[in-house]
This record gives sequence, structure tokens and C-alpha cells, in this order.
Amino acid sequence: MLSPENRLRRREDFASAVRRGRRAGRPLLVVHLRTSGATDPHEPGEIDPSTRAGFVVSKAVGGAVVRNRVKRRLRHLVRERLSQLPPGSLVVVRALPGAGDAGVDELARDLDAALTRLLGGVAR
Repeated sequence: MLSPENRLRRREDFASAVRRGRRAGRPLLVVHLRTSGATDPHEPGEIDPSTRAGFVVSKAVGGAVVRNRVKRRLRHLVRERLSQLPPGSLVVVRALPGAGDAGVDELARDLDAALTRLLGGVAR
């Protein structure tokens, strides 16, 4: 589970990450990352903003049970990788239809590849 300070909840934050951030697509998911100017305007004087993550899992992924399973898996995977991201980053992970049938290892592989690409690792 992600702690409350690491959850992306407001529509404006999702929109900011998706529209102004960088994007890396993989077969099972798309990751949007916004690093600069990602501080929360509603929290003045915040010295060390926390990295926040949000998830988008549409009905194209599957029924409610499948969507919730995918969200739980993605939350767990992102929680383990928050320390790799710059402070104050906004991350949105959008699951693609194939994510419903994928295992944890496949989701982890695609998430790692997307984050590596976004953080300046080996380009695709």
C-alpha cells in the first residue's frame, strides 16, 4: 500500500503529470513522469515534497476484480521504486488492456523499463 503522502488524488495533479510530464510506453503500461515544478501549490513552504503516484486502470483491462488486482500489483511495485525517483515527482501509471492477463513479473519488467527510460537510462 502507498502511504497517503505518496498518493496522487487530485484531477489537476493527474492532468499535470500526463500533459506536462515525459511519457514512456511499454506493451503492458504507459508511465508519465513529471519532475520539475511538481510541488503541491496547496502546501506553501513545503521544503521536501514527497513523490506521488497515481494509477489509471480502465474497463478495457477487465472487470472490477481484474482492475483492482492490477491496481494492487502496480501500487506495490511503485512503492518499492519511489526511492529511485526525484523528490517531488508526479508519476501516473496507465495500465493497457494486456495488463489484466499479465503476472507481477511482467508488470515489474515493463515498469522498470519505462522508469529507466524516463530517468535518463538506456534509450529504447
